Amino acid sequence: MTITLEMMPPLMFGGLVLAMLIGYPVAFTLAALGLSFGFLAIHLGFFDLNFLQAIPGRVFGSVLSNELLLAIPFFTFMGAVLERCGLAEDMLDSMGQLFGPIRGGLGYSVIIVGFILGAITGTVAAQVIAMALISMPVMIRYGYNIRYITGVLAASGTITQLVPPSLVLIVLADQLGKSVGDMYLGAWGPSIFQIILFAGYTFVLGLIKPSHVPAVPKEARTLTGWPLWRKCLLGIIPSAVLIFVVLGTMMLGLATPTEAGAMGAVGAIVLAAIHHKDFSSAGRKILIIGVIAAGIGTIIAMLYSENIVFKFAYAITYLAVAWICIEAARIPDLRDLIKQGYETTMRITCMVTFILIGSTCFSIVFLGCNGGVWLEHLLTSLPGGVWGFLIFINLFIFFVAFFLDFFEIAFIILPMIAPIAQKVLAPVVGPDAALIWFGVMLCVNMQTSFLHPPFGFALFYLRGVAPRSVKSSDIYWGAVPWIGLQMIMVLLVIVFPSVVTGLLDKPLNVDLDKVKIEVPQIDLPPLDLGPPQK
Repeated sequence: MTITLEMMPPLMFGGLVLAMLIGYPVAFTLAALGLSFGFLAIHLGFFDLNFLQAIPGRVFGSVLSNELLLAIPFFTFMGAVLERCGLAEDMLDSMGQLFGPIRGGLGYSVIIVGFILGAITGTVAAQVIAMALISMPVMIRYGYNIRYITGVLAASGTITQLVPPSLVLIVLADQLGKSVGDMYLGAWGPSIFQIILFAGYTFVLGLIKPSHVPAVPKEARTLTGWPLWRKCLLGIIPSAVLIFVVLGTMMLGLATPTEAGAMGAVGAIVLAAIHHKDFSSAGRKILIIGVIAAGIGTIIAMLYSENIVFKFAYAITYLAVAWICIEAARIPDLRDLIKQGYETTMRITCMVTFILIGSTCFSIVFLGCNGGVWLEHLLTSLPGGVWGFLIFINLFIFFVAFFLDFFEIAFIILPMIAPIAQKVLAPVVGPDAALIWFGVMLCVNMQTSFLHPPFGFALFYLRGVAPRSVKSSDIYWGAVPWIGLQMIMVLLVIVFPSVVTGLLDKPLNVDLDKVKIEVPQIDLPPLDLGPPQK
């Protein structure tokens, strides 16, 4: 049997699916498949050996020299530090007591804290484990339904994939060739609607089955009044400041994603230090001085130009931050915490880099065998036009997520379908917003990859920390309603694109044929061309 050029793309795609099912590491599988089919294509005469020179060129030019991907280790380190610094415990305890008097109050506190932690950590594993260790015993003690407990903890942990500054959104922006700031703006609407859906489900469950989400008894609430609000604010305000430092500077155009990530990493160390019980009173005074100096500098920058007072105020702020970081390094617990953060960052960054190198090998050979043309013909010939394309792609990603995590989906599948999505979706929302809408839609969809029974990683994390009395079947069945809520969110994003595009800058519709450039006539003094004066 002779292999034709038209047969190569489906053979490569089928080989990819088969290799994934075997379970060999994805990065090496992709590289092996790409090179194997590349040499086969050379043997069959589809292209020559010089074509494969594009692989090292792409690896060094688009992967190892990609400044946007430098943001990944910074955000990973930020999440690794914040997940273990005690912030989650304080926020869950205070929020639980604040919402405790109402039905489903502990569920609301888990959802809200999950949203806040998602905006400052960005790691699903840490969030699920931290919240389960803290909240699950309390919710079991007060009679919450076990399937609701497991579902809300797992689902609230996956919110971090969608809430900026999510690592998923950074990777999607890079693969789609869009700015991270626009991707973050597009994700805010679905993030907030997702929280509303989760809270709405809890509210309805409290009306239908109040015994599943009871209120916390009054005698169990140890804090009330101002002490309770003070504890809530001490958890929320520093987190809000860090979120603004990371996201606000990026969206205002004051910092690149990499610079914002670096500030977030330093901010995470500061936040961990001020939450530690061994943080000194001198450190607290220096923190207050630094905050006041930053406020003065900001006011001066808003009202006047950046003068010597502005520079002096921010110099004091930088010195205060440096002092707090040095003090954090002197505390043994925090020193170990920072070391663990470095190790986690190194592991995740290496994994991402190797997956990128493997996917580059595969995608170059795939495109060289006319894989892009084959895939475009396959997807554009689907019945239903734009909506048929969106439904098929979302169902495909939903099922692929049973076996692949979001990094693998983003690096392997997204580069193949992104050009087709741009072409198909541009007439609906415009060429500028098409890939932002598509990327956020897939991000909402890929949240379900952590909840799919029986392969969802959030369920594995939950199983690892849950008491033995909690059955695995309860963990799996508990996730099902929340997967349904996430799929409802996908449908909302498909049907109402403005949920994503509403915050984006509107493109300027200018008819170039009607543009007129008018240059005002300047009356010049007459030239004196007479003989020169003696």
